[in-house]
Amino acid sequence: MIDVLVVDDDFRVAEINAKYVGKVPGFRVAARAHSAAQALTAVERGAIDLVLLDHYLPDRTGLQLVHRMREQGHGTDVIMITAAGDVTTVQAAMRLGALHYLVKPFTFAALRTRLDSYAALRRTVDRVGGRGITGQEQVDRIFGALRTAPATTAPGLPSGHSEPTTDLICAVLHRASQPLSAHEVAAETGLSRSTAQRYLRHLEQAGRLSLTLRYGDTGRPEHRYAWVAP
Repeated sequence: MIDVLVVDDDFRVAEINAKYVGKVPGFRVAARAHSAAQALTAVERGAIDLVLLDHYLPDRTGLQLVHRMREQGHGTDVIMITAAGDVTTVQAAMRLGALHYLVKPFTFAALRTRLDSYAALRRTVDRVGGRGITGQEQVDRIFGALRTAPATTAPGLPSGHSEPTTDLICAVLHRASQPLSAHEVAAETGLSRSTAQRYLRHLEQAGRLSLTLRYGDTGRPEHRYAWVAP
């Protein structure tokens, strides 16, 4: 089994990512961390093969954490999973040895593709390493193991929508005791109101949420959404 440390400052996102990891054969979540300090402590304890690392952490950035890990001699593998999509951060991640870089929001299929390629890399290194590097063919085999096909949108989701964000919104509505507005869902999930509204509209059209209107003093109705039990 490949032991994974899931690092994200948002407890709910970390839980969703951990559930996704648990769905991939050969992988298991060894620990979760919500700050760089917690993550470093988990790595120092040992038995972590792979870190799924967010960049935006409360005490230092994910890349600062990777730099600290390397300074201390920890060669633990890292896959970045973050909303940071600027070229500077991506380049810095590459220079620090991140094996993959997955931009939020993403689908389970996209994460599984990266995890599968990481598992293939480990198998290839084990095979080649057992008899030593003998030439360019073996080197190409190692580097080729990390290649992935372009990620596609999950079936049933419109372009630009992701499974983790959909699951997050569904979880909020499922546990709510009354219908919620897009503003309230945004506050619960940490998403922008426009993003929450876009997902809520899709889920309502798909029959997973019911829509009611509440009229206030302004005369403009407020859209409120409630979970529809299957």
